[in-house]
Amino acid sequence: MSKLNVRTIVALVAAGLVAVAAVTAGLVAYAVSKAPEYEPQITAFAHGETVTVDPFLYCTVTMQDCRYGETTELATVAGLPVQLSLPDKIAESPWLVQLIYQRPSGEQVDRVLSFADFPSGARALTIDTKPEPDLRLAGIEVQLPILARDTATGRETYIPHAAWSISTPEA
Repeated sequence: MSKLNVRTIVALVAAGLVAVAAVTAGLVAYAVSKAPEYEPQITAFAHGETVTVDPFLYCTVTMQDCRYGETTELATVAGLPVQLSLPDKIAESPWLVQLIYQRPSGEQVDRVLSFADFPSGARALTIDTKPEPDLRLAGIEVQLPILARDTATGRETYIPHAAWSISTPEA
């Protein structure tokens, strides 16, 4: 029986390490392919509280496979901002933010922000809760819009295929 030389031992160890690495890569690839796909979440912060906002509506861009959630509540203090953190999947898409304000009379005032109002790829937004003395932020809705056409009239409009809804009652 011949003795194993150093080169043979190194070659066997290297072959073993390559085999272990290949098996590990295969297992990781399989696990990733079977992992459930999650909808993006928004993080909102106001008055010392942070909440994670799941989608209120999430459909494919062809408006199929729609899933519905709930509005998330985040208490606010008039005059202190709400900060939103957008994940890549939203920040890298054309998005809109529908701001719903209320006057003391109950009258609703809507304002819209869009990705075009911020630097490209903005991931953090600051929302004013009291942009005017008689306006108070009542809610926020982040939307990913698609162009839709009414087949009867031919009129085109934007509708959200995904939306995240936040109610902002006073703290």
